[in-house]
Amino acid sequence: MWKLKYLLAVVVVSVTVSTSAESGSQSKAKTVESVWLESMVAKNHVGLDRVNQTALQRACSNADSQVVADTEREQLRQDAAKSVVYPADGVFLGNWQQGETIAGNGKGMQWSDDPSEPNGGNCYACHQMSPDEVAYGTVGPSLRNYGMRGVSEAMLKYTWAKIWNPQVYLVCSHMPRFGDAGILDEQQIRDVMAYLFDPASPVNRK
Repeated sequence: MWKLKYLLAVVVVSVTVSTSAESGSQSKAKTVESVWLESMVAKNHVGLDRVNQTALQRACSNADSQVVADTEREQLRQDAAKSVVYPADGVFLGNWQQGETIAGNGKGMQWSDDPSEPNGGNCYACHQMSPDEVAYGTVGPSLRNYGMRGVSEAMLKYTWAKIWNPQVYLVCSHMPRFGDAGILDEQQIRDVMAYLFDPASPVNRK
């Protein structure tokens, strides 16, 4: 799904590829990146545009997944903050039942998926949320009882921005840019927000 959006960068190094011709052999220098790109093909609705990195992805594509220079990191963070689009009507919360479905849905954006169907968030791949779900990942922090943190405007905006583009708070975050990358639409993000905040949501069940 969205994982394809976040391809690990290929370290660009020079390698030598030998090619044969009728008159003999000749060597042609290629990069690992060029060989990798030549091996890829578009399939169904998935094109090769996915291999084009943003400035942030290029900066974070290193073994440590971090930007060392403070000035560059701050500029990337500011750019990420500018990308966040908050609800124009000020409504941050949707339907938590719909949000539950989105959080548990890992489909979308792969060549084998139906592009006419909405993408999922696949939230359980990284987070604990509902106590009824036993197959959750631990790459991200547990979100159990998330709504008990309060529903102040600051908390709502923080969470919305974190879902829209997590690089606002942590440059080189491994969390997908759900809004900025077009993985989830505004209503879907509202519903996921409700799943996190609504007192009736399983996430907040004691």
